[in-house]
Amino acid sequence: MVFRSEYENVSTVSLPIHDAVLGRAAERGDLPALIDGTGELTLTYGQIDAFHRLVAAGLAEAGVRKGDVLALHSPNTVLFPVAFYAATRAGAAVTTVHPLATPEEFAKQLRDSAARWIVTVSPLLASARAAAELAGGIEEIFVCDQAEAGDVRSLQAFLGSTGPVPEIDVDPDEDVAALPYSSGTTGVPKGVMLTHASIATNLAQLEPVIPMGPGDRILAVLPFFHIYGLTALMNAPLRQGATVVVLPRFELDTFLAAIQKHRINGLYVAPPIVLALAKHPAVADYDLSSLEYIVSAAAPLDAALAEACSARLGLPPVLQAYGMTELSPGTHVVPLDAPNPPPGTVGKLLPSTEMRILSLDDPSKDAAPGEEGEVAIRGPQVMKGYLGRPDATAAMIDADGWVHTGDIGRVDADGWLFVVDRVKELIKYKGFQVAPAELEALLLTHDGIADAAVIGVTDAEGTEMPKAFVVRQPAAPDLSAEDVMAHVAARVAPYKKVRSVEFIDTVPRAASGKILRRELRDRT
Repeated sequence: MVFRSEYENVSTVSLPIHDAVLGRAAERGDLPALIDGTGELTLTYGQIDAFHRLVAAGLAEAGVRKGDVLALHSPNTVLFPVAFYAATRAGAAVTTVHPLATPEEFAKQLRDSAARWIVTVSPLLASARAAAELAGGIEEIFVCDQAEAGDVRSLQAFLGSTGPVPEIDVDPDEDVAALPYSSGTTGVPKGVMLTHASIATNLAQLEPVIPMGPGDRILAVLPFFHIYGLTALMNAPLRQGATVVVLPRFELDTFLAAIQKHRINGLYVAPPIVLALAKHPAVADYDLSSLEYIVSAAAPLDAALAEACSARLGLPPVLQAYGMTELSPGTHVVPLDAPNPPPGTVGKLLPSTEMRILSLDDPSKDAAPGEEGEVAIRGPQVMKGYLGRPDATAAMIDADGWVHTGDIGRVDADGWLFVVDRVKELIKYKGFQVAPAELEALLLTHDGIADAAVIGVTDAEGTEMPKAFVVRQPAAPDLSAEDVMAHVAARVAPYKKVRSVEFIDTVPRAASGKILRRELRDRT
């Protein structure tokens, strides 16, 4: 059975993403667009419009051309959107990089994406330089702020550019605007080719269910480099004229103070923040009365936790949304005006989006009505494919255009989707993707480890985290859990760290060699 959205279809937005988002920025003039939540800087819509064009001109003078890839390596700042839209206006695709990536991880992404340019911030400049040296092929590194080293140019210097603003012939349906990295359903991170049109159309799909506009104030604490933050906290509010208050990271008191000071009315968060709002005593010290709604996504949210949060804050039920990087990312949202959404639902289909629930026993068939199965999605927001990986693309998107998400869900009689489990092996640690295969490969580089497997386990607070099952080498009987965790921690970004270790005699595997993770889960 094919499920279709109850909303009217939207037309494909065949515009460059900078025009789709900032097309009305100039006419909005002095309306605040971006506010530094930890400082005093405010950028108006008129300034964003002018600044990103000037920076685009500077990038073009530096040599950025259509088809180039620019790596944007930065925490949330008010200049992140300026850098993003300037790069796309100059003709580049932007690959967003986790600010905490190690130089080795960063270099791997630079090589895979064939990036030629890096934009970073001065505190991360040493890491960016190390990654560039490892990767090779980098033309120039820029910073958004002011670097202490005189040999690195700041994008702010381009605000005085006198060169022409580039007029690039963009094919929105084919040209890649963003190249975030995702592990998909399994495996190592891959470049997800999101076109200008797939991202822009997804914004249009979201507007009927999550409307925003001048007067709305959205707090951007989730990272812009993640597709959730890029869409929900940057592209969507700026397209609709809302004001975005930007925080570089989540620190509870700073987060709560920003809500109080800036009278935030809309929050887009992940489940760990919902947990803090529901249970942390510090919440009582702040005036959060401006809040009107909370949307949670990026990882499953327990229905009881959502209820505890909304009850404590005196808000309507915490809403959920669903999607994945490969879907630009949204497919389902609980609408803001939904009167009584059932607890635990991730929402209804966005406009122009179709869904099937595939049988777990025979994926070529649909599951019976009301039964659980794998969620498959089709719509204009589907990615172009994985960069340089046609086999992985074909495994993800079938011949009829259905994206096999790897998530197990069911649909009730009213069309609400409930995501109940995952076929895929991917671990979601506080909303960030962690690929078991990547950690397993790293564990096996330790001389004392004979074999290893990694699964996600859930702690008492509902956070999924990587757990390693390790087989010691006979020559390393004293290898400890601390040794194993330290080996991984020294080589990956903090969110990828192994959080617990169990030593076992052998890793259970099928005849094909595939790890039998279900057997490992049964041990926990």
